[in-house]
Amino acid sequence: MKISNETKIGALTVIAITILVLGYSFLKGNDIFSGSNKFYAVYNSVEGLGVSKPVLVNGFQIGRISKMELQPDGRTIVEFKIEEKYDVPNNTLAKLESTDLLGSKAIVFELGNSKILAENKDTLKADIQGSLAESLQPIQKKAEQLMSRLDSSLAAINKILNPNFQKNVDRSFMSIANSLQTLEGVTKKIDNLVGSQTKHIDGILSNAEVVSANLKTSTVHVNGITSNFEKVSADIAASNIKNTLDNANKAMADLQATIANINSTKGTLGLLMNDDKVYRNMDNATNSLNNLLIDLKAHPKRYVSFSVFGGKKD
Repeated sequence: MKISNETKIGALTVIAITILVLGYSFLKGNDIFSGSNKFYAVYNSVEGLGVSKPVLVNGFQIGRISKMELQPDGRTIVEFKIEEKYDVPNNTLAKLESTDLLGSKAIVFELGNSKILAENKDTLKADIQGSLAESLQPIQKKAEQLMSRLDSSLAAINKILNPNFQKNVDRSFMSIANSLQTLEGVTKKIDNLVGSQTKHIDGILSNAEVVSANLKTSTVHVNGITSNFEKVSADIAASNIKNTLDNANKAMADLQATIANINSTKGTLGLLMNDDKVYRNMDNATNSLNNLLIDLKAHPKRYVSFSVFGGKKD
């Protein structure tokens, strides 16, 4: 039986359409040749995630993302299709993670330890892990700091390699060389001076030796004086200083008592020093006695009379 060309074209068209539909369904994450369970998770952000992205467990693919739907509150519901042969505990965590430095994302299941399995169309707990680029931000900052320091170092090296800087370095070395030459000339002059003054230096050293000998002799005398002082100190320590000090304190106390009596109005001396009346009486008595002596010298006959013949006094 001969098949017409129209039939062949029709059959090929059906096969092509079937392959196209199956391929499109596969790219959307639908596996029509095997059974699968659907699970859901809700994410605040799904940047880098798309339909047909893999669902992994420890790096092994167990399913694909079959659908993503944006909600009015801004969150996104993601549908996973997982092969039926893989058991998923109901406390499994569906983490959105980066798979490379370019920001590609995938869903990684962290299987829970529950003995109860998640059923078809259950919603799993969702979590978002920072991207690899975000985790590398501290390293990036350190690298930027290192680059800035490297840039500063290169700038310093450029300054060193600057011709003007090299000229300044050459001038500095020339100055150092001139200073060394000057120092060498001064050293030679000092050597010549020392050579010409050798005799004087010898005399100074001799005088220093004499002074040293005299100092040794003086040290012997000083040692004798020190020993004598120690002997006097020992004699003083051995003497009865306490009794002497007690007697001195007693004498001072008696002197203070005497001065106190003098300062008071007790006794003649105290009255004489503190009472003006006694002073005036003594002064008057002294004046009267003085006048009496003057009158006695002027008229002795008034007070003393001698009669050779025993005559009476006039």
